[in-house]
Amino acid sequence: MNPELPKVNDPESLPMVVLASASARRRAMFAEIGIRHQVIPASVDDGELVAGGVEPMEWVAALAFLKASSSADLFVSNESNGDQDTLVIGADTVCVHDGEILGQPVDRSHAREMILSMSQAEHRVLTGVAIVDPATGKRELFVDESIVTVGEIPEHEIELYLDSEQWRGKAGAYNITERLAAGWPITFTGDETSIVGLPMTRTLDRVAKFFVD
Repeated sequence: MNPELPKVNDPESLPMVVLASASARRRAMFAEIGIRHQVIPASVDDGELVAGGVEPMEWVAALAFLKASSSADLFVSNESNGDQDTLVIGADTVCVHDGEILGQPVDRSHAREMILSMSQAEHRVLTGVAIVDPATGKRELFVDESIVTVGEIPEHEIELYLDSEQWRGKAGAYNITERLAAGWPITFTGDETSIVGLPMTRTLDRVAKFFVD
């Protein structure tokens, strides 16, 4: 089951969107709504960056902007791009549990550690979004927050999940839509699309108003 997406009456009226990520999940949401988009992955490897003492909200906002800015530069350098209104969207998602930022697991052991730490507990999911006009550099940044509660997951289910390698490339080692469909004991407060990787309602509202404002 896919997350519920916002209704857009006239998607053709929105600016062209450039996604600063090769995320299949984000691209699928734009495709389902019918919004014109293309993908120019950012040349930023956030796996090499360390948050240090930065607050989680500041961290995801900064990462989202780094990605959007990188892809905006790549877009501008491509002379084949037209003059139509275009916006670059960068996003980054992390889980925060007991004050610790949980990004993408580096290996199976790390994924198991994340899942066990969040089992029978509550964690925050933060998604930072940066919208950049590649022509002028104008930008908007915001962070969307959701709360996810995970019940007890039987150990054999965790091992089967780890064997599937579906945890790769996912903040906190899971995709909420997939895990709900699999019957994991998960409840949440907030926007499911934000937990997946991009808060579609808030993002599209900003996109629609970007050039008007």
